[in-house]
Amino acid sequence: MENKNKKSSLFSYFSYLYFAVIFLMSAYITYKNLALGIGSFLVLIVLVLIYINKKKTDLKRWRDRVQSASFNFSNLTKRSLLNLPIPLCILEMDGTISWANKYFDLMVGLEEGSTSIGDNLEDIVGEITLRKVLDESKIMEDEFIYKDRSYTLRYCFTKTDDKSQTGPEFRIVMYWLDHTDLDQLRIELDNNKPAIMVIEIDGYDDVIKSTPEDNQSLIRVDIEKIISKLEDETEGQIEKLANDKYVLFTNKMAIKKLEKCKFPILDEAREIDRDNSLPVSLSVGVGYDGKTIEETGKFASGAIDMVLGRGGDQVAVKNGDGYNFFGGKSKGFERKTKVKSRLIGHAFREIVSQSDDILIMGHHYPDMDAMGAAVGVFDICKSYGKKAHIVLDEVNEAVEIFVNRVKEEKYFKDIFISHERAIDMCKSKTLVVVVDTHRPSYTECQKLLNLSNRVVVIDHHRRGVEYINETILLFHEIYVSSTCEMVTELIQYTDFDIKIHKLTAEGLLGGIYLDTKNFEFKTGVRTFEAASYLRNLGAETLSVKKFFNSYAEDFLVKAEIIQRTEIVKERICISYARAEIDNINIIIAKAADELLNIKNIEASFVLGMRGDTVFISARSLGDINVHILMEKIGGGGHIDIAGAQLKDVSLSQAYNMVKDIIEEYLEEEEK
Repeated sequence: MENKNKKSSLFSYFSYLYFAVIFLMSAYITYKNLALGIGSFLVLIVLVLIYINKKKTDLKRWRDRVQSASFNFSNLTKRSLLNLPIPLCILEMDGTISWANKYFDLMVGLEEGSTSIGDNLEDIVGEITLRKVLDESKIMEDEFIYKDRSYTLRYCFTKTDDKSQTGPEFRIVMYWLDHTDLDQLRIELDNNKPAIMVIEIDGYDDVIKSTPEDNQSLIRVDIEKIISKLEDETEGQIEKLANDKYVLFTNKMAIKKLEKCKFPILDEAREIDRDNSLPVSLSVGVGYDGKTIEETGKFASGAIDMVLGRGGDQVAVKNGDGYNFFGGKSKGFERKTKVKSRLIGHAFREIVSQSDDILIMGHHYPDMDAMGAAVGVFDICKSYGKKAHIVLDEVNEAVEIFVNRVKEEKYFKDIFISHERAIDMCKSKTLVVVVDTHRPSYTECQKLLNLSNRVVVIDHHRRGVEYINETILLFHEIYVSSTCEMVTELIQYTDFDIKIHKLTAEGLLGGIYLDTKNFEFKTGVRTFEAASYLRNLGAETLSVKKFFNSYAEDFLVKAEIIQRTEIVKERICISYARAEIDNINIIIAKAADELLNIKNIEASFVLGMRGDTVFISARSLGDINVHILMEKIGGGGHIDIAGAQLKDVSLSQAYNMVKDIIEEYLEEEEK
């Protein structure tokens, strides 16, 4: 079109030039011969008149063609709108329908031949928001559900150019884009995403051995039945990898259904009774929503590792968003074998012998279990001819007496170093031993974990979502009473004659005393064996008792805590300490222990504040899993002893958080 216009302009230019030349020639002829010149001018006038007439004819023809094209385009547009396979309506600003195509009429349920023109849109489809914005260029969208179908409403405001029209100047053009089927397809695709479930039977061999011989085959059949039932319910495919391990391939929808009913397979397993003294329990790890099958498999593998680290008898579901946990109500049972301790001890000896610099640390505000285990590891390293240091910046009342006694002994010269010195010493090949915690943020000096490539973890707490995952040696036994018991077994069952100091033995025994509450909680055969071994090494129980001596003020604070205790549904105690003192974490722990002595009380929660941190101590007699409750606010521990530390919240806010968690737990139990 542009080229055509250029040619037309060029033609007009040459026409004018042509007439100018004729005019000049006529003038010259007139000068030479008047009669001939007049004839030439007459010819020029005729040519000009013909040219003007032709221009008028061409212009009329062009206008007729444009008008015809406009008319055809208008008819084409109308036919297109009438037959557009999308519901479409044009509204006045008050919602009155001024025009609608047949698909809109069909959508609203009108019979063929009927029309919605003249009706108000809200009278037909119900309440709907019309955005009254006088913006001709902006196209807006909204979501709307009509007759159980989902629509995207795309509409814009248009201005009418017909001045003779008496109606409103603006109208709304609204398109109804039905995406119900697409949404359903997306849901089906999402529900059919592959899911992998790894199932392990906790302590399978021990459970079978605890069953009378005549019933052993029956209990195996019972286990197989509940696994087969799960396969049928999920419409999946199960593969048996070993007597105690299965893998189920299913889809996401099946897992979501199991999540809604909180994985009843856990309860079904515990209900198996063939006179077995040990209960049947399952550890289940589930993975889904991986970008690939391989990633989904890694999710499932990570989930089962998490469950086993948390004590089994529960389900961990992992996807791209993190973990969800179900179950975890039973205590589990003690593994009587010492084989693992012996293997870990041998591996630890090899690692220590290859290390020149060794740093040992526990958790923030260390207690006797962390400090006793740290000194025990120090003595192991010393027996192997290596010099080690314990990282400790501040001494709290929980370990003050023990630490002061250690500092007085020449045997432990220069045992403690500050954070600053430890960071200066730590290199990539420095051996860092972490005791009594597996959470990076809980360690005494987290920077050391980033500086060193050689980290050993020794811990007995149930595994949390946050954990040190890059270790060269992991000794994680949640069935033992304390980290001190684990370190004692490393000393006791290694193939090397380790000589430890009497004070080290007392520190280890003190850690066992603390975490078992004087052998009342989480105490098994191995616990008494470890305590007996430490007594043989010279640990005096009276000296150990002195590690836990308190000031008179502490008893008054503890009495105030007990006095203001609130009892929730006659089952759970919750209280707090108003005083902000240095050893508040110790006092609230003792108060939580005391509250369990109240008749019918199954669990206790006590809060205290120091600086910008709220400490929470949780205790249970075993029926209520305080680990799961504390995990909801970033804490953890064991089924009967747990805790949490909250920063940047007030004591009243933390109290309300704990109370809400307790009430939510009790409501779920009642369902």
